[in-house]
Amino acid sequence: MAQPLVWPGKYFFYPIGNTSALCLTRDIALEESASILLLGCGDPRSILYTVFSEPDSANRNLDFTCCDREPAVLARNVLLFSMIIDNHLDSTILWNIFFHFYLDERSLSALEEQCKKLSAISQNVKDWAASPYGQLMKMCTEYTLSELRRHWVLYAEMHILPPQRLKRIQSAFTGVINSIQKGMVSTTARSAGPLLPSAGEVVALQFENYWKKGTTSTDSSQTASLLNPTFCYSLAGEGCNVHYGTDPMQPFHFAPLFGNTKRTVSVSDFVRTAQAEFKQWCTAFHSTISSTTIPSSASPVAVRFFLGDAIAVCRFISQFAETGTAGSGIPVDQWKTQTITLNKAEGGYGHGPSSAPTTFDVIDTSNLCLLNVIISTIPLLHLSSPPSGVLYTETLLFRGLDATKEFADRLYGDITVMGLLVGLCPVDYVSGFNARSNIHELFLNESYNRSVSSKSGFVNRQFQQLTTWRRPSFGDAVYGRFTTSLVPYMDPWQLGTFFYDMYHKLFEQEDSTTFFRMNQDNIVKAIASSNLVYYMRETFVLFLKLVRRQLHIPDSQWRQIMDRFYEISEADNSMPMNTNNQHDFWGHLHRNGLYTVSYYRNPPQKVGLFSTWGSVPTLVRVVLSVPRDKLSAVFSSPDVGTPQLICDVGGRWSHNVFSALHVAFGKVISTGTPSQPRVLFEEDPEGRQGKFPLVISFVMPTVVLTELEPQENLSVSLGLPSSTGSIEFVAKLGPMLRIFSAKLLDETHVHVLPEQARPFKMPPTPSSSHQTSLARTLGMMTQIGECDDVIIGLDEDCELVASLSSKISVKGDDLKRIFADKSTPISATQISPCTMRIAVGNYSQDVVYPFPVIGSQFRLRLARTSMYIEVIVPPFGPTKPDGMKLNLFPTATSVNGFLTPWNIHRVNLSRSPTINTKMSGLNKWLNPLAGSQMSNRERSLRKHQEHDRDTLMAIKDTLHSIIVRSAGIQGPACRFFALRDEATNNSDTLFFISELRYDLSCHSIVCDGYVLPLTKQLLGKIAQPFENLVREGNIVNITTHAGEMAAWKQLIPAFVERCRTSWTHGPNCEYVSTGKIPLTEDMEKVSICSCGKGKDVDGMYKVNLWKHFAPYVTRIALSPLFAVSYLETVGRDPEKRRCFVCRAKGKPKIKTCTGCKKVRYCSEACQKKHKKVCKP
Repeated sequence: MAQPLVWPGKYFFYPIGNTSALCLTRDIALEESASILLLGCGDPRSILYTVFSEPDSANRNLDFTCCDREPAVLARNVLLFSMIIDNHLDSTILWNIFFHFYLDERSLSALEEQCKKLSAISQNVKDWAASPYGQLMKMCTEYTLSELRRHWVLYAEMHILPPQRLKRIQSAFTGVINSIQKGMVSTTARSAGPLLPSAGEVVALQFENYWKKGTTSTDSSQTASLLNPTFCYSLAGEGCNVHYGTDPMQPFHFAPLFGNTKRTVSVSDFVRTAQAEFKQWCTAFHSTISSTTIPSSASPVAVRFFLGDAIAVCRFISQFAETGTAGSGIPVDQWKTQTITLNKAEGGYGHGPSSAPTTFDVIDTSNLCLLNVIISTIPLLHLSSPPSGVLYTETLLFRGLDATKEFADRLYGDITVMGLLVGLCPVDYVSGFNARSNIHELFLNESYNRSVSSKSGFVNRQFQQLTTWRRPSFGDAVYGRFTTSLVPYMDPWQLGTFFYDMYHKLFEQEDSTTFFRMNQDNIVKAIASSNLVYYMRETFVLFLKLVRRQLHIPDSQWRQIMDRFYEISEADNSMPMNTNNQHDFWGHLHRNGLYTVSYYRNPPQKVGLFSTWGSVPTLVRVVLSVPRDKLSAVFSSPDVGTPQLICDVGGRWSHNVFSALHVAFGKVISTGTPSQPRVLFEEDPEGRQGKFPLVISFVMPTVVLTELEPQENLSVSLGLPSSTGSIEFVAKLGPMLRIFSAKLLDETHVHVLPEQARPFKMPPTPSSSHQTSLARTLGMMTQIGECDDVIIGLDEDCELVASLSSKISVKGDDLKRIFADKSTPISATQISPCTMRIAVGNYSQDVVYPFPVIGSQFRLRLARTSMYIEVIVPPFGPTKPDGMKLNLFPTATSVNGFLTPWNIHRVNLSRSPTINTKMSGLNKWLNPLAGSQMSNRERSLRKHQEHDRDTLMAIKDTLHSIIVRSAGIQGPACRFFALRDEATNNSDTLFFISELRYDLSCHSIVCDGYVLPLTKQLLGKIAQPFENLVREGNIVNITTHAGEMAAWKQLIPAFVERCRTSWTHGPNCEYVSTGKIPLTEDMEKVSICSCGKGKDVDGMYKVNLWKHFAPYVTRIALSPLFAVSYLETVGRDPEKRRCFVCRAKGKPKIKTCTGCKKVRYCSEACQKKHKKVCKP
């Protein structure tokens, strides 16, 4: 496991998702079949919504792999899917079974019958595969199926349990329900997106009703009193462990309800909306799996279930893809000894046409730790084609002062550097915008800040940050695919320095002095969250392993990198606690074949317990048995929390800590010989509720046991780390925080076993012939010679990327003669975000970089004697010139020729509800939404009419005008727009906006409309109706600024492609024949292909003046492009707020009035002066 071990403490069961459903195919091509991995999948909301969002004409396969460590989550999911497959679409029964704590007799009977049916056909994987569900739902391991079956049996038989046992379960539910405080606020309001402020009251009322009655019913005459068994079993055992924030409304989308309802929304309205959406999802899923448009040999949807820890599952799939071995020795989860063994039967791994995928087009990671996610998922991503290889990450909890900026800190390194090291980067980081809105999260965060400053009781510790990651070079629609053949190079000295700085950031707060210094402005929250430890030394080692594989770093270079790391480590005295963890770190480096420090290179001595061993390895595995009573003495209280557990090996003058532990309850049985020690483990079938001891194992360097001090002095201990989060345990455990210690030579409690290192395996390096072939396929210019590897140069502090450089070796006698002539003109031009074109006389060469670059700041080194040209450019970044700004809105093409926007998600307009623009309160939410497109920097530029300085800001301003004028919230409603170029006063682009719609899962809106590109030829055909349109059509002319029309030519193809559902690109598509998207950026020329012209244009016939143009328009979905809150400030900067009395700014800190909560004061003195005037 690459995550620290923590005491389980109070376990919470999450049977229902705590965020609204997402469309998981929103960023891949419409025609492309997709393999999708959901880690920590939770309930099936996003699978159902994804299938619901598929166009009616869709003809592709979707293969979902659902991984969760909680068997009850997967058991509930299969139960629901099976009832949908059986056409059990009585929405009331399905709703009750999946969402209600209490059921009526009819619903309980249906649940029990279905569970009996499932348990009868799930004796083994073979039986399951032959069942009516086997083609659609597949089990990745036998263990998965056995655990799910165990739960179905429990569900079917719970209500025939002995009365006393049933009473205990009922009492557990009653206790939890009674503990839910009245007025407690659910986070369900975020499911209303931009209408979150309108949802707060009804969300609270519904939440209170649900936890009071155990159902969502608001009808007092309807009573349900039978416990729903699917809420009664989890990893914590039998009883009620449901999380106190569970709310059936959370998976759904409520913006249309609060935006379109004229009267006050009631709890009944709220519930009915969720139920209606749930029914739509289930119906669409059943309809899709019953479809005949896919060949009968395959189901259009496959859902696979994989029970296990997300990180362990990723590690195993990666290992299986490399070795083909079904067994691994990797435990399914902490506190378990069961190892992952794949199902290799039909439809399983590595067998048959429906074999389970080992690489994925999309990976969704729920709320998992960011660095662990990157380490685990990148090897599983399908990264050979621009539209695929999409990673979604989510963070919810924040620990610092500013939730909006914390995302960038979670990488522990500069985003550009990390993007180059691992090959993935946040799309909004290189784009400078996000098509998904987080205005509701900013509102919640501001509410949190106000509550903290006013010391009120409401505290929201969540800030949802959803991030889309792709290969950064794939944003280059011209030659981005060529980067799959590139292997960048970094100077070993610089990379070793960067690695150490990252290591320092990860672990520097282990030292209490550093912790208090770094958190002095946020000390209370920092202490409260100090037990939330996400990383350990093994985590960082696995990160190093990933980077080495990604960059194909050879042995000699890697040794230089790690020698530099070791050199700094030895010289750095700023982390006193690091000394205790060094052997843990060096041991894992050796175990993973990455580096062996000098004092591990000699064979360990055959002394003490090793004297009888045949050979003594560099590493050993220590197994420690901890008696139950030692644990209960520390962790008997239910409020003990989740402190991290560590082991240490120490004596009179040595103390070494090891944090990569694996644990399970059971007993150890010695089976080996003195020369070859081995053990067997017998797991306690009752787990935490049993009687066997806790058995812990960890790997450590042998020299710690042979070289530091006599073995009779050494003890092996289980304890807590010496950290701020462990202070409360000092009184009980003493200053060393040890729960249990045993002498190393105590054979009753300690076993030492040999452990083998894992050899490092380098993936195949792309060959030069592959590069040549790919360059030829893409039509790249290669006339000068061969390009060396791109060199990534860091700045003097080894923190940021300073330059990317590449050498071109000049080939051919004629060219060498021309190049040697100093009068020969040599130039460099940036032709796409990642590509520079070098010209030597009439010869040209394209140089492709693995990251967007600033071509206008290029430097050339001309070696006319050595015959090479070195092209040096700085990397692109937010608010910088060139780079992605050469094509702000690329449309990517897959190897199969399928298209998809690269940084703007797809929408199915037929599944997007219409906005009622007649609502009186429309401006209250739509104005802030449209306005949140701009950061404070962009607002300042707009205020000073400096549109020419920032084309993206100018585009946003034009979009804002189209949105607010279409909605009629800033002036009379108008639906016909012309973009008019400021320089020429010409207009060649018209928009007809038919409807405004909700973009549900991305909490935004879209203008559902049509684009008419004007040319002289077309104007000749439509002269008279066009004259009528201009005269009577209430046209709104929007002035565009320098460079903006060229950007619109790039944007329009993306906005068209994102909503394409009813037509395809034909063999005569201009995109194919020209190899260009857009076709042009010139005025009075058409930038989009003709494939969609006149297709799906029903909205044009609804307006008499528009219908004449229906054959010439193409459907388009315009939407806001939002500022990225972790890059720039969006909304008012708290440091710039003024005191209401003296008008002072920022410092001392401005605090909100606790009475009216509207005005702010800089001090108590100013508050007192205004006290008589201020009215709550």
